[in-house]
Amino acid sequence: MKPDVKITKLEVVTFEYQLENVGKDYNTFNMVYEPGGRLTQRGSILTMHTDQGIVGEYPTGGPALAEVQMAAQYLIGKNALEREMIYNDTKRGLRHGAMLGVGVIDILLWDIAGKLYDEPIYRLLGGSKKPLPAYASTLHGDENGGLTTPEQFADFAQQCLEIGYPAFKVHGWGLARDNIKREIANVLNLGEKFENKLHLLIDPACEIKNFGDTLALGRACDEANFFWWEDPYQDGGVSQFAHRKLRQMVKTPILQTEHIRLLEQHVDFIVADGTDYVRCGAHEDGGITGGMKIAHASEGFGLDMELHGPSPAHRHMMSSIRNTNFYELGLVHPNVRTTKPPIYKDYNDDLDGVDKDGNFWAPDGPGLGVELDWDWIKAHQVDAGVLAEA
Repeated sequence: MKPDVKITKLEVVTFEYQLENVGKDYNTFNMVYEPGGRLTQRGSILTMHTDQGIVGEYPTGGPALAEVQMAAQYLIGKNALEREMIYNDTKRGLRHGAMLGVGVIDILLWDIAGKLYDEPIYRLLGGSKKPLPAYASTLHGDENGGLTTPEQFADFAQQCLEIGYPAFKVHGWGLARDNIKREIANVLNLGEKFENKLHLLIDPACEIKNFGDTLALGRACDEANFFWWEDPYQDGGVSQFAHRKLRQMVKTPILQTEHIRLLEQHVDFIVADGTDYVRCGAHEDGGITGGMKIAHASEGFGLDMELHGPSPAHRHMMSSIRNTNFYELGLVHPNVRTTKPPIYKDYNDDLDGVDKDGNFWAPDGPGLGVELDWDWIKAHQVDAGVLAEA
């Protein structure tokens, strides 16, 4: 029998890096292609130390890191194997915030458990090594000659098809609120050129200004036979009533729940008939523990759960879930090599990381199964500190 694994310290290292040929769009929230642009970004690595010498490691930052700091002293002395208790305690303790800290804490605990038992997380979850079909998820459309026209989106979709991707997702233009015609033209052009070749998806990222424009885009998705559409208009993706109305008037399945949090809110959205596919993310929805709860609840309703964004944690989860379709590989662009810092050794979540059949695979090492490149991280370090210590 394995001994208790007591948490003794939480540390954070913050690094800075630059993305080449990347900038921001008109409202400074969306990353877009910008020739010659150099976008400075920051990230952090959180480490959770134990009295058994096992260390959990995972990238984080922003509000999630701030919430981990709020929970750090609570974690000291806890048994790192008691994930369910810690999930519930942090869920309650961080309820006045976005509860993003719940997720990163839980992922660290799973990394520790896998390292203790010398198994990849997907095996601890009862999963198996299997191909994870992926979709190429684009950067937002730009006004800089990269993804500026429907024809350029179609050219990139063709490139992704030739690489092996079975599916392609559009993030449209930030000015969709003022130019729904270009969004519709993009959908119809892709549908015409890639029918029976690619599964097509679209995510307007809550940019469409009203119900009328949203409905027009949805009906274009029907005509183009899109696999799903998600987060269309400016409610922020949270209105159960509004999305139920869209489901009544648009045949294309809708994918919602990226912008609500944890199990209960997802179930409420499902029973309100507000979505067809269920969106979940380990980073937003309580980590691997919380995400698996949502996957199984969705399974009970006969719905598929789709994970938000690429990560080692999501590869392990997807390898352990029946009711899911695609691994989201993003954000990608034909003229941008990467939108991620090179923090890992021998792990690739960029456009060329897919195999010839359009699949990704879960790592086989213990825990998350990926090795951090500490030489690179420390060479780009700008800050460090101890959040709590026994």
